[in-house]
Amino acid sequence: MQEFISLYHDHRVEIEKFLIETIRNNGQWLQPHVVGIKAFYPILPSLELVYITDKTFTQISPNVFKSKLDKSVVGKNRDYLVAKVQSRGDEVSISDPYISSATGESCVTVMMSNDDYYYFFDFNLPKLLTRFGLLERHPLFNQVTKSFYLVIGLSLMFFSIMSIAYAFYDYVVQLKHIAQYSLESIFKPIISLTMGLAIFDLAKTLLEREVFFKAYSDKKDDARLLAKFLTAIIIALSIEALMVVFKVALNDPAQMLYALYLIVGIALIIMSLAFYNKFVIKKPND
Repeated sequence: MQEFISLYHDHRVEIEKFLIETIRNNGQWLQPHVVGIKAFYPILPSLELVYITDKTFTQISPNVFKSKLDKSVVGKNRDYLVAKVQSRGDEVSISDPYISSATGESCVTVMMSNDDYYYFFDFNLPKLLTRFGLLERHPLFNQVTKSFYLVIGLSLMFFSIMSIAYAFYDYVVQLKHIAQYSLESIFKPIISLTMGLAIFDLAKTLLEREVFFKAYSDKKDDARLLAKFLTAIIIALSIEALMVVFKVALNDPAQMLYALYLIVGIALIIMSLAFYNKFVIKKPND
């Protein structure tokens, strides 16, 4: 979804000019009632929501969608939206892309003042880009892709929960056989918990970005996600290496070289992560 925002910013001037001029050229429909503002839907196919507020930004109209009305929002204060919009003239302001609380989709809002009222137009960002020929979307493919990410995300969450459950199960089993209780009985559940946490965090981020679209981010956030996941892996491997050192030292010191190989491998991963963090996530002058 970050590509949508990047495309919008690359063609922002043309898109904003089109929206502003289209609304102004159809100013006869800027009337404080549902019938008037509904006339904008045939003119602007990417329009998904319109509502009206008074001078104090208190909503006086229902949320007017293309095929329905939501009257529960009448009287709601929309003053918080004013901070999001940027002036494009005496009567017009436009917001940056954000997630609409009414539709759950990415959108941009155009605020137009007329007489004693403010008119808010929410435009669906993907549809807007498609309208300008900047994006080609196939509804069926998008739905299949979204469903695929949903299945994978939920599956990852399931296995992360199973990993956490196994940690507790294994520890309880070890407690029942107190004669076999050892340091490994503690280390193994910790490794399972760490891996479960890393997998759950990956699944959560996948669902947020590709299914529910709660937040959008730049490429740095993707890099931070990878770094966060690798950190969990490093912790798990470090615990495993510590466990191997203890087992080898107690049972077969001659095999200590293999434990050293594992520790050196972990050190190389840490060095790689430090290099990645310095030159990808925290670039100079960012």
